[in-house]
Amino acid sequence: MKKRTESIMGMAFFGPALVLLTIFLFLPMILTLIFSFTDFFALNPGLTHFVGLDNYIQIFKDDVFSQAFFNTVKFVIIIVPLQGIGALVLALLINKVTHCKKYFKVAFFVPVVMSLAVVSTLWIQIYSPEGIMNAILSFFGIDAQPFINSASQALPSIAIMSAWQGMGYQMIIFLGGIQAINPALYEAAEMDHATPWQKFKDITLPELKPLCVFVLITITIGAFRMLVQPMVMTGGGPSNSTYTVVYDIYETGTVNWEIGLASTMAIVFAFFVMILTVIQTIATRDKEDQNVNKKAKKK
Repeated sequence: MKKRTESIMGMAFFGPALVLLTIFLFLPMILTLIFSFTDFFALNPGLTHFVGLDNYIQIFKDDVFSQAFFNTVKFVIIIVPLQGIGALVLALLINKVTHCKKYFKVAFFVPVVMSLAVVSTLWIQIYSPEGIMNAILSFFGIDAQPFINSASQALPSIAIMSAWQGMGYQMIIFLGGIQAINPALYEAAEMDHATPWQKFKDITLPELKPLCVFVLITITIGAFRMLVQPMVMTGGGPSNSTYTVVYDIYETGTVNWEIGLASTMAIVFAFFVMILTVIQTIATRDKEDQNVNKKAKKK
């Protein structure tokens, strides 16, 4: 009787969460998969037909989708190392600060909690011809740059802004990991006259490896979901140079109302991101296992 009561209580607590997950996660995922095999048009749903793999064939032949995909990959290639390394450097510097450490953490975390639309609008002014960025370049005798008004500079300019905006979140994660490292390890290293670089390479970095995997995956997923920044700053231009896959899905589904085609894009893109995330996780774990085995052999 007691076990039955515990089971009922468990379901009472778990049930509402399961219902919400079903309504807002599992059901939309199933519907998206179903719609991807149809020509569902939101303004005329009565004429929906099953089209099989036609949508999948269409998007792989679509030049706009291909460009959006490669633009998204470029964003990821720039943002992931820039934000990850930048966050780690900030965490190491703030950890060395003895006074006003909380103020530094808050200052770097503020952009994270700000609206992306607000941050993007702010950076439009920074990148403007009369903005602070061109003022700095002018001070060093460098000609003014078009930044987001140039097809070649718009994507890296937005990527730099995005890396800066999210850096505070990753910095807090790294800082927590650094402060959790046993101080005795550093004391032992000092007794062996280890240099700061040796301490970082042999103590800090190995201790932070699990966090590095988490940070790497979260930054990658966030970069793949790029939408608001190019939408606000460039509208996907110039010449579709900042047009991303999520932006293409958004316009196809909510502007053109082609839900079937948008669902297909979402399925293909989600599958690609999932595969890449799994590869990242396996590759990082393999390197970690190799390092552990090397240390074990040395002992």
